[in-house]
Amino acid sequence: MDEDRFNMSIRKYLKMVGVTSQREIEAATRKAGPKPGAKLKAKIVLTMPEIGLKHEIDGEIET
Repeated sequence: MDEDRFNMSIRKYLKMVGVTSQREIEAATRKAGPKPGAKLKAKIVLTMPEIGLKHEIDGEIET
């Protein structure tokens, strides 16, 4: 495995995930119209079936 190519590929994927996730969160939040200061629960689930990976990250986003 080429470690440099692998690392760059991961970074490119995570950048895409971050940018698109932020857009989706912003759009859905505007549509839902929560009160200022509301705390919204969030969960990300990363799966890669080929290598048996399932990683969950729970968090909170304050409006």
